[in-house]
Amino acid sequence: MPLVLFLLTCASTYSAGAFWSDPFASIRQIGTVVLALIENARYGLAYMAAVMAILLAHEMGHFLQAVRYRVPAGLPIFLPLPLTPLGTMGAVIRLRGLQANRKELFDIGLTGPLAGLLLALPLAVIGIRTAEVFPSDLEGVSFGNPLLFKLLVAWLRPEVASGSQLINHANPILMASWVGMLVTGLNMLPIGQLDGGHVAYALFGKRAFWLARFMVLAAFVFIIYERQFNWSLMLALIVFFGIRHPPTADDRAELGRWRTVLGWLSLLIPIFCLTPFPIMAT
Repeated sequence: MPLVLFLLTCASTYSAGAFWSDPFASIRQIGTVVLALIENARYGLAYMAAVMAILLAHEMGHFLQAVRYRVPAGLPIFLPLPLTPLGTMGAVIRLRGLQANRKELFDIGLTGPLAGLLLALPLAVIGIRTAEVFPSDLEGVSFGNPLLFKLLVAWLRPEVASGSQLINHANPILMASWVGMLVTGLNMLPIGQLDGGHVAYALFGKRAFWLARFMVLAAFVFIIYERQFNWSLMLALIVFFGIRHPPTADDRAELGRWRTVLGWLSLLIPIFCLTPFPIMAT
C-alpha cells in the first residue's frame, strides 16, 4: 500500500503541475487532457519532484529517528489529492509513540518538520529569485503568502509590489516549497498527535491539552468569523483523531536545555509557515 499510494501521489502532483492551478480547465474538454500532460511535462515533473522530495524528507526524518530509538514505525504513507491545485494532502507515518519516552518522542516528532524545512527553504529562495510577477488582480486561483515568504520576498525581491502574485504552477519550484511549508505549518500546530502536539507534550506534559483546546477553539472562531469553511474538514479530522496527547513510555525523561530551547522556537513554525488564507478565488 505505501508504494501504491506513493505512485498515486506522484501522478496527482504531476498532473497538478501540468494542469497549473486550474485542473478543471483541461478536463472540461477531455481531448485536451493528454495534450496538457505532455505539453506541460516540464512543469509537472519539476513540481512533482520538488514537492515529493520535501514530503519524503519530512517523513524520513520521523522514520530514521524511530529506527534510531527502536520505536516500531511503518513506511511513510503519501496521500494523493487529485484534481486540486496541490495534488497531495501530505504524508503520514504509522508510529507506536507509546513505546517512546519523552525525549525520544520529541526527537521523532520534530526531526520530520525540520528535515522538510531544510529542503523547502532553499527551494523557496530559488523560486522567489526566478519567479515571474503577476498582478494582484489576476483572475483565477491565488495563493496566500505565509509570513516567511513575505520576509523572503522583501529581502530577495524588494522591487516586487506588495500584493503581487508570485506563487503558482508557472514556477513549480516555488509552488512546491509553498506546499511544503503549508504542510509543515499544519503539522506543527500543538494539537494531539500532530508533530507539534508531540513537541508540546514533551515540553508541557499533560498541560499541553489546554494549549490544544485553545488552538482548536481559536480555529473554530476563525473559520466562523472569516467564513473560511475550507478549513472545516481539517479541523474536523484533528478533533476526530483526538486533541489530547497520550502519555509517553516515560514522561520523566529529561529533555535537556538545548532541546527545550529548540522546542520553544519550533512552536513559532506555524506563525511563519502557515497562512490563514492559503487558496483564494480571484
